[in-house]
Amino acid sequence: MQRREFIKGISASLVMLSSGLAPSSVANATSASSAKTKKNIVWVILRGALDPLHTIVPLKEPNFSQLRPTLADNVANSKLVLNPQFSLNPVLTNMHQWYLDKQLLPIVAVSSGYPERSHFAGQDFLESGGELKELESGWLGRAISASLDHNNNSAIAISNAIPISLRGSDSVNTWYPTKGEPADEDIYQQLAVLYQQDKKLSQNLMDGISLKEMAMRGGGNKSRKFVALAEACGNFLNQSDEIDCAMLEMGGWDTHSNQHGRLNRQLSQLDKGLEALKSALVNQWQNTVIIVATEFGRTVKENGTYGTDHGTGSAMFIAGGAVKGGKVLGQWPGLKPEQLFQNRDLQPTSNSFSWISTVMQQHWQLTTEEINHILPNNTPYDVPIIS
Repeated sequence: MQRREFIKGISASLVMLSSGLAPSSVANATSASSAKTKKNIVWVILRGALDPLHTIVPLKEPNFSQLRPTLADNVANSKLVLNPQFSLNPVLTNMHQWYLDKQLLPIVAVSSGYPERSHFAGQDFLESGGELKELESGWLGRAISASLDHNNNSAIAISNAIPISLRGSDSVNTWYPTKGEPADEDIYQQLAVLYQQDKKLSQNLMDGISLKEMAMRGGGNKSRKFVALAEACGNFLNQSDEIDCAMLEMGGWDTHSNQHGRLNRQLSQLDKGLEALKSALVNQWQNTVIIVATEFGRTVKENGTYGTDHGTGSAMFIAGGAVKGGKVLGQWPGLKPEQLFQNRDLQPTSNSFSWISTVMQQHWQLTTEEINHILPNNTPYDVPIIS
């Protein structure tokens, strides 16, 4: 290893010790009052396969209680009504208020088109926008590269490493809280002097310090729980002039047993985390779209351990201050035996990627050609979802 690369590695390690970030190209921090108008997108992936029927509850389905004699009773009387046909899980109180404020779009019976029921392959498919071996990058990374022709975009992943979703762009940085003690400020000053004759190394150091300072302005919370990570994500978007894209991920959605209690905790954390994200965004909320999706759904029938197994059709959410919300999207397929996919799963009626394409077209104003490069063969829907 050459000395230059060795020193560069030391620099990156020091910054990671203090803030959990990996320096690359990163935007400069600015005050919210001086920030230019941005159009933010936050991508939230729920790893493990969210159960759609326990999240967006079908109120008028006579087969629901028959298919789920235990699980249905826990959510059937939810007062978080969306319309005569659906309600939200009772713990999603903040998201329900967003719906009433016309800032949330629940979408029923969606699928990415992934044909199997493997978590890892399904997540790869969802993040890449199709078969990873064919695309070799992530749909969001390709979107950032395309949007660079329109704006000076950069992204941040609240993660230890760049997720598949963001691969394919050089304008991506990562941040994740560490348990280590912060590096002494004198070390940064000494490194700045050492690097002053090398623009690249100096810029890497300054970029890393910039992200560290943005994280510290949010209180320097080292918690790795979703609520704290979502708040940090909002702080980055609010405090930077140029970061207009972010990714969050939340695991723990694989509920083969004792689903009700486990999903109560999971959905509550999701709901509180998204509200923390909104609060941290401050005025940037009005320019933000949040996309929440999972790799596939779960069986419509509960199993013998009060859970559900890997399925097909699921649900997703599009939310934010820039969203024309207050309605449930997607075509409901029904839960009669002949309406199920392979006699066991919720039948998908729309494609997750086409909904994402719709966001890209209407929020980032990407062209049809650009969208076809980002998400091949997934045409946007002709539905106005962005204000």
